[in-house]
Amino acid sequence: MEDRAKSIFGNPVSERDYRAAARAKAQYARKYGDDSDRSYPVKLVENKTLFGPLGVYDLRVDEGEDGAVPFDREKGLIVGNIRMGFGHYRISIAMASAARALGYTPYWMDLNSYPDTTCTKVIGAQNELYSMGSRLSQKSVLFNKLFWEPMNYEGFRKLSYNAADQKRAELMAPVFRNVPKDVPVIGTHVWPAQAALHAGMERVVNAIPDNWPMALHLAEGAVHTIQTRQSYMGYRILNGMRGREVLNPMPNEALVYTGHYVDHELVENLGADCERRLARKERGEPMRFLLTIGGAGAQKETFAAILDHLRPAIQRGEAAVYVNVGDYRQVWDYLLKAVPGLGGVAQTHFDDWADTVKFCEDAIDGPVSGVHVFWHPDVFQAVYATNLLMRSADVLVTKPSELAFYPVPKLFLKRIGGHEKWGAIHSAELGDGTLECEDIPHTLQMLDLFLKDGKLLRDMCEAIIENREAGVYDGAYRVVKLAMENKS
Repeated sequence: MEDRAKSIFGNPVSERDYRAAARAKAQYARKYGDDSDRSYPVKLVENKTLFGPLGVYDLRVDEGEDGAVPFDREKGLIVGNIRMGFGHYRISIAMASAARALGYTPYWMDLNSYPDTTCTKVIGAQNELYSMGSRLSQKSVLFNKLFWEPMNYEGFRKLSYNAADQKRAELMAPVFRNVPKDVPVIGTHVWPAQAALHAGMERVVNAIPDNWPMALHLAEGAVHTIQTRQSYMGYRILNGMRGREVLNPMPNEALVYTGHYVDHELVENLGADCERRLARKERGEPMRFLLTIGGAGAQKETFAAILDHLRPAIQRGEAAVYVNVGDYRQVWDYLLKAVPGLGGVAQTHFDDWADTVKFCEDAIDGPVSGVHVFWHPDVFQAVYATNLLMRSADVLVTKPSELAFYPVPKLFLKRIGGHEKWGAIHSAELGDGTLECEDIPHTLQMLDLFLKDGKLLRDMCEAIIENREAGVYDGAYRVVKLAMENKS
């Protein structure tokens, strides 16, 4: 098997960094095992949440073969991902949605969902560390400044980090052993892309999520796709990935600008949805703010400040709020204690998917008032609820992560990790989002601007329409076509 940790796009990895990467792999193997000699059975089963709307099948590993659906070797497409926060799941949903719209069958392969495999044990351990760091960064200014921001901004940027990831990904490859090698793979995190390549999958597309070029996201052997032209240039020359050294560039065929990864349903309806937003503003209806918690469960204090600030506007019928706490019930428990009177005005939509879907459908053209809170212990429902709520929301309130690329007016909260700030910068330049509000007072100022100044909402809606005409939001379609271009 080719050792992808020794050289990255023709740039040799130092012997010191290579030895460190090999040692790290050995440490993981000692702690979590090495199942390279295992032959796990695989099967396809309907995803209970996403099969209905998007035709998604789960690709299950090590669960026997009973009840399995056969692989479609012509139209089947694997969307490889991990549950690390909600972002990679959300991008995967966009890919599955685009695949379904283009006539293909999406197979959901979450490498963090096979508990008896070394693959999942390794990813789960790193996910826990990342989630803990995300939460701690919101509580400790010192930790954020001295460790978390530098790690997310420069640490993950280094080629040496990619070498370590490549060695760890060798431990993830066995879950692909019995997957047909000619089924294309779209990785919405680099580990599924790297693991697929180590396992010999024949066509792999690596859908890079961030707008800040980092070696973390490289999977040599895959076609890399990016959402912005700014990051295209950074990736093409591997900018800053070994300090000030000028590196060999990525080959032209290894990197493709696609535009934003967005669900078909949101792209198809964005014109009508923007018209509805402006009509509601014109009629003086409550402005609808969608607050969505991230997969690490951070930023609950900011949510509390927003809800407390909006209470008078909600009581006057000037604002309405959707709060999606994902699968973090404890966030809602915290908000109840932190915001006096919230429990008396909030309508909860808890663990009832049919109720949530009906609310989202009715809200597109119907009236909404007050506060509506959504909690679903099922992770697919926790993530997808935000996608469904976006269509009837006027303003999405979010950190500038993967949601920075969605075609809905956005108010950006303070980032979690330095790499995220470039999502807000890109959105502000496109005109469909605010600057990043780096503290609560500036966040509240922006809320008031949306409430009192109709021009801000109108400008963003007009920018969204212009961006759609330029194909900015068509990235998911283009990624799917790249993956399938030799199949049909």
